[in-house]
Amino acid sequence: MSLRMQAMLRILGAIIAASSLISLPPLLIAVALDENTSAAFLESMATPGIIGFLLWFPVRHVQYELRLRDGFLITTAIWIIASLITALPFTLAAPHLSYTDAVFEAASGLTTTGATTISGLDALPRSMLFFRQSLNFYGGMGIVILAIAILPMLKIGGMQLFRAETNGLQKDNKLTPRIAETARALWMVYLGLNILCATSYWLGGMSFFDAVCHGMATVATGGFSTHDASFGFWNAPLIDSIAIIFMLLGGINFGMHWYAWRRATIGHYQSDSELRSFIIIALIVSVIVSASLYFGGRFENVFDAIHHGIFQVVSNITTSGFTSGGFHDWPGLAPLLLIMVGFVGGCAGSTAGGIKVARVQMVVRQGLREIKQLVHPKGQFLVTLGGKRVSESVVISVAGFCTLYICSYLVMTLILAANGVDIVTAFSAVAACINNVGPGLGMVASNFQALDDLSIWVCSFAMILGRLEIFTVLVLLTPQFWRE
Repeated sequence: MSLRMQAMLRILGAIIAASSLISLPPLLIAVALDENTSAAFLESMATPGIIGFLLWFPVRHVQYELRLRDGFLITTAIWIIASLITALPFTLAAPHLSYTDAVFEAASGLTTTGATTISGLDALPRSMLFFRQSLNFYGGMGIVILAIAILPMLKIGGMQLFRAETNGLQKDNKLTPRIAETARALWMVYLGLNILCATSYWLGGMSFFDAVCHGMATVATGGFSTHDASFGFWNAPLIDSIAIIFMLLGGINFGMHWYAWRRATIGHYQSDSELRSFIIIALIVSVIVSASLYFGGRFENVFDAIHHGIFQVVSNITTSGFTSGGFHDWPGLAPLLLIMVGFVGGCAGSTAGGIKVARVQMVVRQGLREIKQLVHPKGQFLVTLGGKRVSESVVISVAGFCTLYICSYLVMTLILAANGVDIVTAFSAVAACINNVGPGLGMVASNFQALDDLSIWVCSFAMILGRLEIFTVLVLLTPQFWRE
């Protein structure tokens, strides 16, 4: 075996073994509450722990400098393996899902999609509910970034993994000189927002358990809830308002949050062009949806229409996927518009999914440039972002990304349609998964139970594809990648 393969096995083994600890908190809860899920979590912790140790131990002393291409392979492998491993508790204990549905549930949690194949959440053991919510928490900032933050002693080629894992346009921008410090800085901000969110929920009227669980899911823009009705369970404007604030914070570049904490200033939020566009899009869509709800007769009170309209728009544009009552039966254009706004997503460097606002900005400005170029063929027009010129290479890269994103979406939609899924369901299911939004329309309005195994596997792949932003996964499918 080559040194390169041994080095990758060392990293994979260490991270797989470390990921087994995800089952420890729910195991302790199960023991404390005397729930019958203890054996399932113990087995789920022991299995990846042993596998990870067996992979790591024989090659623990191997030293090899990883390349960027190795980062792509390791990152994709970690997300796939993590989904396969964290599926175990869902099969071994209530809700006793099939392994296919369990992998979907685990992938949905880790990719912060929020789609589910489970009904009857209110009756599940608390340990299982906590485990489910914790998947959102770990996946929010990324399993790989967590590993870089807490396992620097492994010398795992942090920059390669960081570039493969992080989303957005400027993957090489580090907040601190060392990549491990950058990862830790991001995680400190992320953890701080989680604690603040959970405290706010608790003070707002949630039980302590629900507050902690929903705090983990909200900042992660994950969408998992401990109740089938999601935020409709409380029907409380105060709780919904807290959720809106922290969903928006989760959809903003975490580098900006770090800067605000480090420098004790918020002025940079106002000057960021991507954030301004993000807020403007959210406001415009909120007005349209709220008007549709009021004039369409869904809510007789204008304030109720505005409240539910804003909540659902923020939930979908940040790709959180929470609902305050379900939007699939809303009147007019609202359901379709909410699905489409999920394609926009949040800001680059956030926990949100979707294409990202910065890329949408760039595509729009590139389109306007092409129009100007037709009118003035000899003119020289630049694409700018935040008052700065964007290089042609970045413009081409973004155009390529958006093309592959839409093509991937269309191909997977066609696969579901060919598999007998109706067009509305196929369209919204793939959109909900590749954008990491969660709820869809048609048969997947409340959950994904109605889909068969093939469709579930396609949707699971779509979630990972969207979470790793297309290139990281698709590059592995090219012959050039495997040539030395």
